[in-house]
Amino acid sequence: MKYKLDYESCTNQSLLFWIQKYIRNKLTNLSNSNVKDKDKLHSILQSLAHDKNDIEQLKILIKDSRNIGLGGIGTYFNPLYKLYYYIKEIKLDSLKQIDEDILSDFLLTVTSGLADASKKNHKIAIVNFFSYIDKNNTSSSNKSEENNAYVYNIELKNWGGLRGKSGDKLPCFMNKDEIYRFIDELEKYPFSLKTSARDKLIIKIILYTGIRVSEAINLRQKDMFLQDRNYVLQVRGKGNKPRVVMIKASIIDSELKTWKTQRNTELDILVCNQKGNPITQSYISRVVEKILLSAGIRKEKNGAHMLRHSFATLLYNKHHDLVLVQEALGHADINTSRIYTHFDTSKLEKTTDLF
Repeated sequence: MKYKLDYESCTNQSLLFWIQKYIRNKLTNLSNSNVKDKDKLHSILQSLAHDKNDIEQLKILIKDSRNIGLGGIGTYFNPLYKLYYYIKEIKLDSLKQIDEDILSDFLLTVTSGLADASKKNHKIAIVNFFSYIDKNNTSSSNKSEENNAYVYNIELKNWGGLRGKSGDKLPCFMNKDEIYRFIDELEKYPFSLKTSARDKLIIKIILYTGIRVSEAINLRQKDMFLQDRNYVLQVRGKGNKPRVVMIKASIIDSELKTWKTQRNTELDILVCNQKGNPITQSYISRVVEKILLSAGIRKEKNGAHMLRHSFATLLYNKHHDLVLVQEALGHADINTSRIYTHFDTSKLEKTTDLF
């Protein structure tokens, strides 16, 4: 079914209508493998089928969606949430007035100070959103003329907000001494009693195995089992691709045993928040950043993903095995792993004695 581009006389309401339609479409296409509360998912979809008068109502539904396991929806919604208020501020008479210049100005404004990866996500969400409108709007109320659509054809190829192609910039990482300082600070950091075991457990798993934050928070209890003196973790990576990583049992035994006595959820996930819902990537990154600051470690990027880069860098420097790095990190292409060879200074030391 196709809809009029300007749904109502109010441009903001029209934009909200399309955001709602687009988000509902995205929800139905996301993987539901981590969703255990089917009734809640059904309720969210039913609510999205009815027009909303306030984008804040939509924001609550997005939060509910993340809480039941549809974590990726925020990547699509957050840029559109910002776009809604940006368009509201500049006061347009019709959605047809939105063009690449307006969207470039919007991206330049709202992504200032963000990392390239975040800027890229904003750009992709905007392009994808207007592509959805192109395919689903009609400029005619006559059903026989439904194919008479208004086409934005937004590409944003000339938007200059990104510094360069992905991979041009080396990732941030901690050296060996900094990692020891970080681990020492992790052990003595003043967590609350309710979150200490859980937070230490998830941070140690990320640091000592190099798995992605998203992979760590989606681990299920049955994905983890003891083999000799190691825990084997069955991880689902990008594209739902499985792989296996290992961590010494002595590293996490204490936190794991304590957390199992505190864990309270009906979901089949290893870690959860106090309401029994999945914890978010942003929460873990905030905790990691606090520990780094407490340890006096300053990096350009202080989030939890930096722990993965630190693991990969030390792994390559110790074994000089690119295939091992690829397998441990779950990279589909070995060229993605090749970036960690830039941190191998053993060969570069030979250049210091050239003259």
